[in-house]
Amino acid sequence: MFKFKKLPALLGQTAIILTISLIFTEVALRIYNKFNPSFVFYDASYNRYRGKPFADDYDFQLNSRGFKDVEFEVEKAPDTYRILGIGDSFAYGVVPYEHNYYTRLEEKLNQSNGNFEVINMGIPNLDPKDYLAILMNEGLELNPDMVVLSFFIGNDFLNSKSERRSLYTYSYTASFVNFIVQLARKYEGNVIHGKYVYQDDTKTLEDDAFLAVQQHRSILFYKDNNGFADDVETTFDYLQRIQEICNSRNIQLVVVLIPDENQVNPELQAQVVESLGGSLEYYDFDIPNRLLTQKLGQANISYLDLLDLFRTETNNQLLYKPNDTHWNIPGNELAAIEIHRYLREQFFNTSANH
Repeated sequence: MFKFKKLPALLGQTAIILTISLIFTEVALRIYNKFNPSFVFYDASYNRYRGKPFADDYDFQLNSRGFKDVEFEVEKAPDTYRILGIGDSFAYGVVPYEHNYYTRLEEKLNQSNGNFEVINMGIPNLDPKDYLAILMNEGLELNPDMVVLSFFIGNDFLNSKSERRSLYTYSYTASFVNFIVQLARKYEGNVIHGKYVYQDDTKTLEDDAFLAVQQHRSILFYKDNNGFADDVETTFDYLQRIQEICNSRNIQLVVVLIPDENQVNPELQAQVVESLGGSLEYYDFDIPNRLLTQKLGQANISYLDLLDLFRTETNNQLLYKPNDTHWNIPGNELAAIEIHRYLREQFFNTSANH
């Protein structure tokens, strides 16, 4: 008959064995991930924002993965230079597929005597920690030669006060268990635009709603925003981790800085500042770009800042869809032209023809 007096000793032995097993598992997973970075340690919750596979998006259908792109094979075709386009709703785009800057970039690269494939992996509502996760979870298996990461100045900076790591992420064992749980969840995806006729000059938001969005973002450009440097640091940590992963796989990383309309439209700037009861002298609309490009340069991360170009070209034409915060068709085209020029001059050693 079992003697209850032995129960404490049995429980103690079990606890010791379990603790030792967990320690060995944790060490083994950390060693493995050091030499073979694995997707199982990255959060896949971004899936709740992705498009529904094969859903209508204006006159286009999303592919089987819910990306706004044509179908593609996991295995890269011979002699193909593959570029992954990662980003949020800017990369996904509010314009039809044919006018999206990643689509146009691929066309321009191939017009310049090459065999290029640009895969648009943009998903609305993502931020830099999601960019890292989608690269690990879905990007690396595609064996890309380059990652073009679209960083939107308007909302991609993570607030250092609110950005708190989940406790499980400090343990590789717990992260693996979380991966198994996430794997069991089903995200059916979203119909983002549906089967509608796109109109480039139609307002998306009412005036008051659009102004409220831009008022909220104006804190990025406020000179006395003392906590913003910490936000830049928090955000940059993810970009640096992406760079480390890319370096380990011999993948070229290029970060494209996408300006907020507040930064390039003087009339909007004045309207937003006036509505807040302030003065333009208290704002510096270059602050985010200046701080981030400094850190990118120090880390030897290649980047293209579109701020000056869009600020200049805004004097000649509308580049953002009315009351929307995203680029319209001309804005997408201008971005494609400039990214194409930059890639050709910096990495492919030929001049841009378009």
